[in-house]
Amino acid sequence: MKTVALIVAGGRGSRAGNGVPKQYRSLGSKPVLRHSVETFLAHPAITAVQVVIHPEDRDYYTAAVHGLDLLPVVDGGATRQASVRNGLEAISEATHVLIHDAARPFVTSAMIDRVVAALKENEGATPALPVVDSLRSGGSHVEADIPRERLHRVQTPQGFALNAILAAHRIASPYATDDVAVAVAAGLTVALVAGDESAFKLTTADDFFRAERTLASVMISRTALGFDVHRFGPGDHLWLCGVCVPHLYGVIGHSDADVGLHALTDALLGTIGAGDIGSHFPPSDIQWRGASSDRFLAHACALIGTRGAVIDHLDLTIIAEAPKIGPYRAAFAARITEITGCASVSIKATTTEGLGFTGRGEGIAAHAVASVRVPI
Repeated sequence: MKTVALIVAGGRGSRAGNGVPKQYRSLGSKPVLRHSVETFLAHPAITAVQVVIHPEDRDYYTAAVHGLDLLPVVDGGATRQASVRNGLEAISEATHVLIHDAARPFVTSAMIDRVVAALKENEGATPALPVVDSLRSGGSHVEADIPRERLHRVQTPQGFALNAILAAHRIASPYATDDVAVAVAAGLTVALVAGDESAFKLTTADDFFRAERTLASVMISRTALGFDVHRFGPGDHLWLCGVCVPHLYGVIGHSDADVGLHALTDALLGTIGAGDIGSHFPPSDIQWRGASSDRFLAHACALIGTRGAVIDHLDLTIIAEAPKIGPYRAAFAARITEITGCASVSIKATTTEGLGFTGRGEGIAAHAVASVRVPI
């Protein structure tokens, strides 16, 4: 089996409020969409991940999946069914597909396991949960009982043989609510497998509160510090927080000597007990001579991702008499967010009132604090 995950992220999510499409809102300091994308990318049964988006959301999408290895994004259609069909038409060299709603960020590896296993003997499979509440029909008064024994709450990912579900979508009603409905209407057999209560769908603002509580219940917070300093030397610019800043001097260092990104890298590595920047990128190794420090920070973020951790907040204080930081503060924060995926970034600056090596204009320093949540 060659199985592609198709994540549908073309909705507008207006009931969730906030004004930003819900799949791009921050959840645990990374976008909702990124949660499920990373889960599928990490699963050994998934060969590739394809995302379908609203044509107006490309900037949101690009920021949300920065640094991830995905198939080329596909524009969705006027309805969910049209969006799924567009995504299916773009998939090649696969035998099966798992279709997942981006608004379900807590899909688990075990759910994927169960759907993939069921596809070995069935044309389709979906995770589902039994209905446990008593059901009644009626308007203002109860009219009748509804037996619940054979009723299920269907979740995603819903898996299918690729050719079969593509053929079904080509003749489907554009108003089909999910892919199981499309499959059953086309005569496909769809197996039910166990779902997971934690894999709920984000629909309203209350669902986002529930999602944050869910993250908090299975993770603990860790905070670590980072510090870096570099001496000024010949040159007419320096790199700070991944931004080129004009200055009377350059900075001496083995890499590009970006004190901001170096301090942040050490702070993040500290939250997971992964050593320091020098243990990952030794100054004695010639390949890092003049290297761009965004590579170091991205590496630390990748290590955090492999631990299942989430970056909550990054705080950076730059210490120097010059250059002035104020004009670049927004650019620094934006660049750090781009590298790390963390939307909560604080940039501060101070001097030492003429005291010490920074006060004498001999160099520049930075303190960083990183807060992350790691699985219990």
